[in-house]
Amino acid sequence: MIISWLYMSLAIILEIAGTTCLKLSDGLSNLVPSIFVVVFYVTCFSFFAAALKKLNLSLAYAVWSGVGTVGITFIGLLWFHEQLTWAKIVGLTFVAIGLVTLNFTKVAEERS
Repeated sequence: MIISWLYMSLAIILEIAGTTCLKLSDGLSNLVPSIFVVVFYVTCFSFFAAALKKLNLSLAYAVWSGVGTVGITFIGLLWFHEQLTWAKIVGLTFVAIGLVTLNFTKVAEERS
């Protein structure tokens, strides 16, 4: 099970890298970042598929997309100088609450 979470972590990191390169590719018009988009996403989905062999689909997808969203938001704020708005703060808070809720639901299901 630990290896599945390692695969999930790698999938998240690669998804964030792929999304960042997608921004840097300027609509896929810059060749090098565009190539990295494909490489990062193919590798990301490979690790995500490996993680799904042992992880619950609903929890895995929520973690992958939620942590990826939070990660890419911080990349946007720090690297691309996007604005931090109250809407982003509220949205990220709801993502965090959702992830915690799903984790507690999973723990409760495993105990019953």
